Amino acid sequence: MVRFIRWLLFPFSILYAAVVLLRNWAYDNQLCNSTSFHFPVIIIGNLSVGGTGKSPMTEYVLRLIKPHLNVAVLSRGYGRKTKGFRYVEVRDSARLVGDEPLQIKRKFPDALVTVCEDRVYGIQQIQDQIDAVLLDDAYQHRKLRPSFSILLLDYESLQHPIIPLPTGNFRELLHGCKRANVIVITKCPQEIPAQVKFSIESRLRKHTQVSLFYTKIAYQKLQTTNGLVLDSTQLNDTVAVVITGIAKPQPLLSHLGPQFKRIIHLSFRDHHNFSKDDLDNISQTFQHIGTSQKVIITTEKDMQRLPSSFIAQHPLYFLPIEQEFLFNQANTFDAIVKRAFSS
Repeated sequence: MVRFIRWLLFPFSILYAAVVLLRNWAYDNQLCNSTSFHFPVIIIGNLSVGGTGKSPMTEYVLRLIKPHLNVAVLSRGYGRKTKGFRYVEVRDSARLVGDEPLQIKRKFPDALVTVCEDRVYGIQQIQDQIDAVLLDDAYQHRKLRPSFSILLLDYESLQHPIIPLPTGNFRELLHGCKRANVIVITKCPQEIPAQVKFSIESRLRKHTQVSLFYTKIAYQKLQTTNGLVLDSTQLNDTVAVVITGIAKPQPLLSHLGPQFKRIIHLSFRDHHNFSKDDLDNISQTFQHIGTSQKVIITTEKDMQRLPSSFIAQHPLYFLPIEQEFLFNQANTFDAIVKRAFSS
């Protein structure tokens, strides 16, 4: 039913795409002002609404550059209940700063992590404290003129027509690729058929000639917030309640499914703030499982939004993920990014 309604809105998708094209044309031709800075400002973004792996890529770049430069991370802080500019602290809650910035701060506690809807204003507040800025989800923030743009496109979306909002999930069409300095195709399978790879590259080459890279999700070990790793030898006899509040949970479920005796999936919308009723429902679902070998599993991002009291009362594990480059492309990508931060 929802899909049918979205297709009824297709005329609005055409209008939306036209407005976006006009807006980009105005910025490209300097009819609208963009602000630039004298130090490297690197953005990571996408053309779609969520689900391309911006957080793992942000962490990858931060891990690569932080030993060499004092680089800050600036995010919008999607899902937070606050407004304006804020410094992110390890002890903050996701409601204050957003789940993704909080995840990054907790993994890189000595990094400067901030949130602000107005990216230009946000950079202005920290420009005297840093050497460079890394922004996530800022590809459409045209008021800012970045020095380098990393565009993420997920593999699955490129197998289908690119349809803008509200019928589809794209903020802009593939024409927007031309603003990118490098493109990364994320969430790829381990093996990409040659014909599919050729089709993807032919499609993108109509709009850009920049370097293309391919990555897959590299799942790490299930662990608690205290670093306790789940014993993988008993998973085949274990029932798992999997909680997801992410845009595209299917890859996670496909990864976990074969490892466990049974999966019970409780799905919530992306960046969902868990209510007391939600938490009670999760607890009851867990308690009603008729075996002692049972756990609750969630994503690292969702873990930021779960109360510490709930975490303490349940055998709760999260699954960290990282970006892994295919076709031995990691060194080439790293070199390009390091040059971008040195300019």
